[in-house]
Amino acid sequence: MDSFELTFDFPVSSSLLYYSWLDSESHSAFTGGTAAIESILGSRFTTWDGYITGVILELSEGKRILQKWRTTEFPEDSEDSFLEISLEDMNGSCRLKLKHWDIPDGQGEQYKSGWNDHYFQPMLKYFSKL
Repeated sequence: MDSFELTFDFPVSSSLLYYSWLDSESHSAFTGGTAAIESILGSRFTTWDGYITGVILELSEGKRILQKWRTTEFPEDSEDSFLEISLEDMNGSCRLKLKHWDIPDGQGEQYKSGWNDHYFQPMLKYFSKL
């Protein structure tokens, strides 16, 4: 199984980023793909027009999100991976630490670059305009 960690800073509070991640309209706006997500433990979500699906496992308001996570590119017999988003306020900005593990062998690098290209860069552009 593949795994990796990434860190990125955004020009907003951890609270705003947390609520934006867990809101369908905001999540759709900062990624450019349709999302159906809410801040309810055990709820299912989809993002990127159904490419990503999962379940909300744990929430710590403004600080942490833990999800079961998979894409349509996972082999059918593959278990879900896990995604942990940790947020920390840093001098007027938010440091996001992403841990992603139990990714099917050989797929880790594509998701690592995908987080940057399809989430972090669009999010930076979106949050810089607020």
